[in-house]
Amino acid sequence: MELSLDDMDALLPQLRSGDADSFRQLVARYHGALVGVARTFLRDGEAEEAVQEAWVSAYRHIARFEGRSSLRTWLTRIVINEAKMRLRRNGREILLNVATVETEPLADRFDAGGHWAQGPQQWDSQSPEALLEERDLLDCLRRTLAKLPTNQRAVLELRDFQGEELDAICNMLEISASNVRVLLHRARTQLFSVVDHYQETGEC
Repeated sequence: MELSLDDMDALLPQLRSGDADSFRQLVARYHGALVGVARTFLRDGEAEEAVQEAWVSAYRHIARFEGRSSLRTWLTRIVINEAKMRLRRNGREILLNVATVETEPLADRFDAGGHWAQGPQQWDSQSPEALLEERDLLDCLRRTLAKLPTNQRAVLELRDFQGEELDAICNMLEISASNVRVLLHRARTQLFSVVDHYQETGEC
């Protein structure tokens, strides 16, 4: 029987004993999400290779996993470490922390929970769902995501695309909660600006 996402940690005893079927379930459940994380640091081919290496590492070390975090958090940390190692090997280094936590532009557009307090002005005539069906806007958003600094893209991927909790993201990226909030706010602000500009002009 296939386990739900929240039940995957129940496989830990079997995983520690080397049960191959349990490990296959783990791979099937998390592989896509882990590739998504790796792509925030690496190009597509490199990202897939990094995740494959991470699975090998996880299989070798699963018996020593103490369960102080979820399996998903542990696996994500392995992927991030593998991605960072590949970047260093190629002479590329990334800085995940931000130096200052200054007041951010458009801060009044987001509430304390990180949601938009005030949406684009034209959304009264066109729903967000309808907007996101527009190919041109999607292309604008994809280009904006690709241009975001790696640290912003990583936090956005983990929080908004994968639904990770703040504490888990801090653990995965080894940065403070204040850094996570600033990086997430900056990334969301960039995307907001694209949508706002598109609504006003019809262009990126």
